[in-house]
Amino acid sequence: MHGSPLARRIDHTLLQPEATEPRIRALVAQAIEFHFAAVCVNPCWVDLVSVLLRQAGVHDPPTADCRVATCACVGFPFGVSLPATKAGEAAVCVRNGADEIDMVIFLPAVLAGDLDRARRDVLEVTRATRSLRSRTVVKVILETALLAEEHMALGCRAAREGGADFVKTSTGFHPAGGASVLAVQWLKKYSGGLRVKAAGGIRDWPTAQAMLAAGADRLGCSASVAIVTAAEKASASP
Repeated sequence: MHGSPLARRIDHTLLQPEATEPRIRALVAQAIEFHFAAVCVNPCWVDLVSVLLRQAGVHDPPTADCRVATCACVGFPFGVSLPATKAGEAAVCVRNGADEIDMVIFLPAVLAGDLDRARRDVLEVTRATRSLRSRTVVKVILETALLAEEHMALGCRAAREGGADFVKTSTGFHPAGGASVLAVQWLKKYSGGLRVKAAGGIRDWPTAQAMLAAGADRLGCSASVAIVTAAEKASASP
C-alpha cells in the first residue's frame, strides 16, 4: 500500500533509552506497513533500521510515495555535546545508512543570543554529513518550550545559515514540554523557507491536525499508527 497523505508527513519515532531490538523491529514493520516518511531512532539502531528498510524494498522504491527514510537523532536529548562530537556522531549515522539527521542545537547559545556559535553548531553537522551523502536532510531541534519568540527567530536563522533543511520544535524529553501551536506558528514565521517539524507530545489526531494547520510540514510521533487510524476513521464518518 502507498502511505496516506498524513502518514507521508510523519516520522515514526522510538527514542526511549530502554527500547529493545524487538521494539525497534516492530517500529520498522509499522513504518513499512503505513509508509511513514521516516523511522526516527537513536544512533545505535540506525544500521538495523537501514538494513530492514532496504530488505523491504522501501528505501529505494520505484516511486517516491513508497519511500521510508532512516532518521537518526544526534546530540540527543540535551544538545550540549561539542560541535565536532555532534558532527562525528552524525557522520557515523550517515555511514550506517541514515538519510536524515535530527540534531539538538546548542541551547545556551540560542538563549544567549549568540548567533555565531549556534550557526557553527549546525554547520559542523551539515558539512560532515553532506560530505558523505549530499542529499542528507538535517533538522535542527530548538526545544521551543524553553524559548521566547526572539530566541526562536535566532534559532531559525542559525539553522538556515548553517545549511539545515528543517527546524524542529522539541526532543519530547524536556520537562518544559513539547510542541505547541504557537511555537509551530513562530517557527513557520521565522523559518525563511525551511520546513518545520513538530514533535513532542503529539499523541492524538486532533493535536496532529492542529500542528499541521499551524504550519508543520512534518510530525514526529510515537503514536503514529493511532493518529493515522483515527484520522482515517474521522474522514470516513458521515
